[in-house]
Amino acid sequence: MTLIRSFLIILLFFPIGINAGSVDVQLDKAPIDTSDNASIKRGAQSFVQYCLTCHGASFMRYNRHQDIGFSNQELLDDIIQTGQKVGDLMVSAMKKNEAEGWFGVAPPDLSVIARSRGADWLYTYLRSFYRDESTATGWNNLIFDKVAMPHVFYELQGQQILKVDGKESKILELTKPGLLPKGEYDKFVADLVNYMVYLGEPHAAHRVELGMKVMLFLFAMLGLTYLLYKEYWKDVH
Repeated sequence: MTLIRSFLIILLFFPIGINAGSVDVQLDKAPIDTSDNASIKRGAQSFVQYCLTCHGASFMRYNRHQDIGFSNQELLDDIIQTGQKVGDLMVSAMKKNEAEGWFGVAPPDLSVIARSRGADWLYTYLRSFYRDESTATGWNNLIFDKVAMPHVFYELQGQQILKVDGKESKILELTKPGLLPKGEYDKFVADLVNYMVYLGEPHAAHRVELGMKVMLFLFAMLGLTYLLYKEYWKDVH
């Protein structure tokens, strides 16, 4: 009984621990489409360019990107930037002890981050950095207060500042534009999050396709079974 009670207490407080940092922030809906291989490919290229230096995706092998349309040569030219082989795991080039020394904490592996945080959370988070000189990096985040990660997309998005009105609602204002207009930056982030959703479950699209085929087969078999039933029992009734 004590074990069951402890388990129920953990379940009660577990969601609160996850959402505590963003309880007063409305998450934006991420325009995710895991069937859009072009979007996922763009996200993969952005991931290895901006994220893989610090974060790993150690549950994923480079050659799995062939499922979304990359050839071996494209993998070598556009995805593998650290001299690794096509069949190697996507591990970070940064050592854990170095990361802890620079950031105070080792950057997490991103293999299943979309499954643990959610696509909407990631989409909002990557668009919610703002200037904060009180932090070590000079950056903060609207839904992850005092985050150790710097704003690696600063040149693309530009610089935002935090404003709080009389009702204590928090809004971000762009004060220095970046290389991309807002709509283009949002699309860039959407592609990146789309890729991280794919990272968390590369078989998802295949599983849905297979499930549809199985359902069509079962419905077809149901019809044939009913016709067989009618034929078998027509003389009995």
